Amino acid sequence: MWIILGGVVAIVLGVLGLIKWWLLFIKALAALVPFVLVVGGIFAFIIGVSSVKERAEEKREEAVEQSSENDKS
Repeated sequence: MWIILGGVVAIVLGVLGLIKWWLLFIKALAALVPFVLVVGGIFAFIIGVSSVKERAEEKREEAVEQSSENDKS
């Protein structure tokens, strides 16, 4: 019950804060968007490089397995 009441109070205070400081909220949002884009781009780049390395390693392992199978024949 107290959690619900606390949630309602937080919602009311949040809406009142947005109404009172709307321009500051917009400025903060405008400052946050480029930062999020840069950080997201860095993460995407790191994940992409990792994926390419992983694929290259898998191909290398397949080539080693195939050559060892050919040696056994």
